[in-house]
Amino acid sequence: MQIKADQQLDCKGIACPMPIVKTKKAMNEVEDGQILEVQATDKGSIADLKAWSEGVGHQYLGTIQEDGVLLHYIRKSSHDTGEEKKFENTITNDEVIDRASKGGIILDVREEAEYAFGHIEGSKSIPMGELEDRLDELNKDQEIYVICRTGTRSDLAASKLSDKGFTKVYNVLPGMASWQGEISRING
Repeated sequence: MQIKADQQLDCKGIACPMPIVKTKKAMNEVEDGQILEVQATDKGSIADLKAWSEGVGHQYLGTIQEDGVLLHYIRKSSHDTGEEKKFENTITNDEVIDRASKGGIILDVREEAEYAFGHIEGSKSIPMGELEDRLDELNKDQEIYVICRTGTRSDLAASKLSDKGFTKVYNVLPGMASWQGEISRING
């Protein structure tokens, strides 16, 4: 089934946060009400682009997969302010281990493969795309430190948790790409 899009954006072969960065830039060239088709191969882009679209007020229409390529369809909102909300409560990489040792949980929202190849010991893995369906695994009374590779997905996840009534949520910045502490690997 061919879906008509007003513009296409090629994000094949790149990973988070670049599909979001390129989509944000491309949306500046799209007229209000028009549809942007984002072509991606990163499975994490499904949750990332959906959450980003909703966070800035665009309408995420859905995703179709064709021959290993994810085709995301986003309708530009006519009330786009161009400003992306950032989650206010943040914590640094350097602070997170100490804070978590006092009863908090480190929530890693990267994809399973990213987590398997290196994560903070004791962190809980719930990929961004599964977060909404797995909220019952988290305690609303516990501090939750959300981490991803660069702070983009964790920002979106922290906002989603806050919207769902979690009040003790922090986005960990700058994320695993800059992590200097020890890491654990699955089967290694």
